[in-house]
Amino acid sequence: MMLFKLSLRNLKKSFQDYTIYFLTLVLGVAIFYVFNALDSQDIMLAVSASTREIIQLMLTVLAGLSVFVSIILGFLIVYANNFLIRRRKMEFGLYMTLGMSRGSISHILLGETVIIGLISLGVGLVIGVFASQLMSILVAKMFEADMTSYTFVFSMKAAGKTVIYFGIMYLLVILFNVVTISRYKLLDLLTAGKKNERVRMRNPILAMLLFLTSVGILLYCYLSVLGKLGTVDRARLMLLILLGAIGTFLFFLSLSGLMLKVARVWKSFYLKDLNTFVFRQMNSRINTMVCSMTVICLMLFLTIGVLSCGVSMNQSLTKEIEEMTPRDVCMTKPMREKDNQTEEEAKKSVEESLTEKGIDPKEEFLDGYVEITSYIRPELTWEMTLGKNREAVMAQFPMLDWDLEEELVPLSQYNQMAKFYGIQQYDLKEDEYILLCTFEPMKNIRDMGLAAGEPLNIGEKQYTPKYPVCQDGYLGMSNSYTVLGIFILPDSAFEQEGFFAYHNYMAADYQAETEDGRREIEDKISEATDGTPIFVTSKIGLRENSVGMAATVTFIALYLGIIFLISSAAVMALKELSDSSDNRERYRILREIGADQSMIRKALFRQIGIFFLLPLIVAFIHSIFGVQFVNRMLVLTNQDSQQSSMIFTAAFILLIYGGYFLSTYLGSRRIVEEAE
Repeated sequence: MMLFKLSLRNLKKSFQDYTIYFLTLVLGVAIFYVFNALDSQDIMLAVSASTREIIQLMLTVLAGLSVFVSIILGFLIVYANNFLIRRRKMEFGLYMTLGMSRGSISHILLGETVIIGLISLGVGLVIGVFASQLMSILVAKMFEADMTSYTFVFSMKAAGKTVIYFGIMYLLVILFNVVTISRYKLLDLLTAGKKNERVRMRNPILAMLLFLTSVGILLYCYLSVLGKLGTVDRARLMLLILLGAIGTFLFFLSLSGLMLKVARVWKSFYLKDLNTFVFRQMNSRINTMVCSMTVICLMLFLTIGVLSCGVSMNQSLTKEIEEMTPRDVCMTKPMREKDNQTEEEAKKSVEESLTEKGIDPKEEFLDGYVEITSYIRPELTWEMTLGKNREAVMAQFPMLDWDLEEELVPLSQYNQMAKFYGIQQYDLKEDEYILLCTFEPMKNIRDMGLAAGEPLNIGEKQYTPKYPVCQDGYLGMSNSYTVLGIFILPDSAFEQEGFFAYHNYMAADYQAETEDGRREIEDKISEATDGTPIFVTSKIGLRENSVGMAATVTFIALYLGIIFLISSAAVMALKELSDSSDNRERYRILREIGADQSMIRKALFRQIGIFFLLPLIVAFIHSIFGVQFVNRMLVLTNQDSQQSSMIFTAAFILLIYGGYFLSTYLGSRRIVEEAE
């Protein structure tokens, strides 16, 4: 009981020291609960069957990520606890001098750890419960659920999972504390405040060599992900990730030997105010935190990348689904025998096939629906349309099937469908063609041939491109820009022999005024076309899939982004607070030799600011190239969404990372001013 009272008294006395540790635990618990309680609302059941499947998939992914998140939080708690123990070495030394055993000290730490853990768990769960209500409303609105059935809900499942994971993590912390205390010697504890941290490297020549090596490695990685040094396959991508981590480590390792040297050269700045003291302190910190700074930088890079790419993908999917679904439904039917149908079935159009299945298009669709057919020529393959660039392009993209036939459509039929969709119509001369392509990687390939003016030989006639680049357009609806290539030719071109029907497209609007009515017609069509080669693409289905994908990406990005950001900021804050505690005597000496309070505070602010900014700046530079690579791989070309995602990410980082920085500065200022 006496040890427990001592633990309680120590907590009250050192509450300010535990503030960032406590807030980090509370945020971790709250976030963990919020993202594991997304399925607690009954309104999640008031959605369509396909949407429920998407939500369940999202929850499964988030559940798997929770294990990963718990591991990160576990390492964070152990790391933070280590700093708190280091700060109290002198206190533990006094306990041992007074005759207290290591076991008793471990019991005191156990009491403090359990108390702070229980308080953090309780407060975090309370915040998480209320925050989860807002998150549930957000999810329901994203999935267009009926909000009339909304109720305030406490998820026992999420709370139980949070308690279990948190308990396991805290058990590891307790074991870590016991082992740490058992290894300390009395002399080490009593002299802890007088020991300087060991500086690993001071040789400026070696530092410069390592700096140049790190810059060379990082430049190679940057140019590679931009596609300037060849294609990046999976094996090379893993190599680039490893090289990026090594380059980042070498950069911080070299910085520890260069920072002070460079600052000394700029004497007017170095000798101003307390900058000499600031740079010596910074040099010491980086020397002793090279590995930690590397990990923090990479975590911040992941935070920026995950958040910006997640938000960008969300906005791109939302924008593309609106542009690519102008009508209620588009049905596509192959017109070749090899597509699991007989010769007689292959000749039938979508309209004829629906009529056979008991669906009367005139009853189910509004007047004005459009049906067209595209064609192929066996000799006109992807390979044959590359022209002079054929060998270079095929060598660069060997995974593509270059034997696929090109899809050809008469100008009048394309314009008929384009008019119905409300997209751009075209006109052609008798010897011209237009190539439609919206899939960015393929567009880049096809633009090579168009820019060279490659002719298209069909029968006895030759056609030249009207435009030097691919144009936008499509025949079938989709949830993204995925048109690999459609050639528009003059109607007269199809008067020649050698054309074969390829696909039949039918676009229409349902003859219904309500959402339920449209779903009813859609269900009838789905049932009638089940087991047939007809592929049905509906606005309802695409919208639900797109919204589900966007929501999943958004929540995963937020979940990981918040955890990575909190972990990085908390480690930086705890390290700085610990160092401020160790350096109180130095600040007292500064005051004795004439430095006023304002100068000391400015020096402390600059020191902490540089410490927080260094890994963030390097992470931001990494993300400039990393985000471009990911967006290119995901074919996210909407510049507006990328800019807004970067603004959102910057604001998010400013709020959390900046908040930790401000709290660290105020806490460090309080610690160093205690030495007065």
